[in-house]
Amino acid sequence: MGLTTTAHMPVPLKPGFRSGFVAIIGRPNAGKSTLLNRLVGQKIAIVTSKPQTTRNRIQGILTQKRGQIVFIDTPGLHDPDSALGRQMMHEVAAAVEGIDVLLLIVDAGRVLPHNDTALLEKAKRFPGKTILALNKVDGLPKPKLLPLIDTFRKEFDFAAIVPISALKGAGCDALLNEILSLLPEGHAYFPEDQVTDQPERFLAAEIIREKAIKAMHHELPYAVAVFVDKFEATPRLLRIEATLNVERDSQKKILIGRKGAMMKKIGTEARKELEALLGTKIFLGMFVKVAPNWRDDPQRVRELDWHFQLEGLSTAQAGEADYEPDESSLSRRIFL
Repeated sequence: MGLTTTAHMPVPLKPGFRSGFVAIIGRPNAGKSTLLNRLVGQKIAIVTSKPQTTRNRIQGILTQKRGQIVFIDTPGLHDPDSALGRQMMHEVAAAVEGIDVLLLIVDAGRVLPHNDTALLEKAKRFPGKTILALNKVDGLPKPKLLPLIDTFRKEFDFAAIVPISALKGAGCDALLNEILSLLPEGHAYFPEDQVTDQPERFLAAEIIREKAIKAMHHELPYAVAVFVDKFEATPRLLRIEATLNVERDSQKKILIGRKGAMMKKIGTEARKELEALLGTKIFLGMFVKVAPNWRDDPQRVRELDWHFQLEGLSTAQAGEADYEPDESSLSRRIFL
């Protein structure tokens, strides 16, 4: 079962084998997570039409005979106005440290190079090679593409500028070729069957959040956070229990829906995708908790980081026997 392994020992060096780390950076909704999923070959990052849905650095690993690329997906580059926003921008800054290649991605139909100085500044400050991926070119008239490429070339000396469609896959092979050509020869950092370093419990939380965002449309794009309280494998099934945090009672009512219908819809969709992803039968229990202004609480925001969650996991498990939910803040529990 599962997408991840615990092995992190370097694989023996193969002659001509290239390997390295590549950070994907761009504005919200530029298609970073869609591109990551496309390049890795399966879903490891959630994708919605809402910007700023990626909150943590997510590593996706692609291994081929010619090399291994460790991609680091990042939150969308924006001006933060909350503790959550500041944590997201910290994730972006940390992602650039120690990488081999910087991959900037822009929405070709919306971007104007001279108006996006913050994005170009990332390339100017990075000491290594930078590739620019012009995404969503399938929606851009061809007469506009070449002038756009020429404009970007005048703004910065990119190692390569590659037009792509992350959604449809066009240009992605060419992008991989450019990336591999810039990576140094070296050993693989992960086993060839590993596609991410994210714990399965974090992936479960992200998929539940994705289904909630898609179901709620404009009502709840950023106010929901998902915490996995229990992730317990048994011989017959995987038991997952999760808490969905919202900021107001009105949001809780919307999220639950009439007679729990919305929560059942979200839970059913999440459970089916997780069963397909993890290859096992899943029991999923969810409930909703109101946590006023959680996005402005640095401690609560830090708890969204899976590294922090793992640090506190043993303590949380030790206290499970004494845990009693606060009925004033929890909804009816939905089991699927």
